[in-house]
Amino acid sequence: MPVLDIDGIRTRYEIVGDGPPILMFSPGGFDSSLDNWTTFGRYKDLGFIDALSQEYTCVVFDRRESGQSGGRLERLAWPKYIDQAIGLMDKLGLGAVHTMGGCVGCSSAALLAVARPERVRSMVLFSPAGGVTYRTAQQRRFTEHLGFALEHGLEAIVTLARSTTVGFSKDPRVGPWAPALRTDDRFAEGYAAISLERYATIVSGSARMLFDRDTVPGPEPEDLQLLDVPALIVPGEDASHTRSAARYLQECLPQAEYWDVPVAQQTPVASSARVLEFLSRH
Repeated sequence: MPVLDIDGIRTRYEIVGDGPPILMFSPGGFDSSLDNWTTFGRYKDLGFIDALSQEYTCVVFDRRESGQSGGRLERLAWPKYIDQAIGLMDKLGLGAVHTMGGCVGCSSAALLAVARPERVRSMVLFSPAGGVTYRTAQQRRFTEHLGFALEHGLEAIVTLARSTTVGFSKDPRVGPWAPALRTDDRFAEGYAAISLERYATIVSGSARMLFDRDTVPGPEPEDLQLLDVPALIVPGEDASHTRSAARYLQECLPQAEYWDVPVAQQTPVASSARVLEFLSRH
């Protein structure tokens, strides 16, 4: 698959289909690779890429520190993910696009609309991640990782990350930079050389900035309330994708359509049809 350098970070992407572009923010938490649209959880069965690419150009990519994209050892925050998305759009010559987020990708899709509303025609927010259980789980993951780092050191994290393909979401010990540690020797060397004190500041700051609320993280509610971007919101119904998170977005977004059906009725045919119908009007 093709790779672009975006502000010094290797970004793997793929373009599928033909038609108006849809920039797709992958599901999967800290393992948000483009493959997740076809291999991860319920998205494997929903088949959005196959369905949408019949009428649209699906632009999928590995979020930084995911899949085969690179990373940077710095305090992680939502705007840094948006910088990557905007850089990808610019490099590909994309003007205004539709966007679609799955799971945690909804946060990035919404924040892109806040940051650059003139670049977003509409957004589909499918099963947004959020809720008090989600927040505490994410923060606990960072705490467990930092504890392992302080006890065993950063070289041990490099060794562990390279001995497995498991990501941060399943094994907190490997940390959020595990994919970059596996694919970039230079990054791994610099990572292992940083002081533990400095690393602890980066990790704790990342946890605080990324997961600071008991609903959908990322964009501020007041910014969402001022958006004129049309949105389709499709709720999840588990501890990490709460209906309260979806309803929060509905409450905040002035031009929101809420598809009020349970997950059991969000079949591949019905879901693709609802998304395509929404996109066709914008």
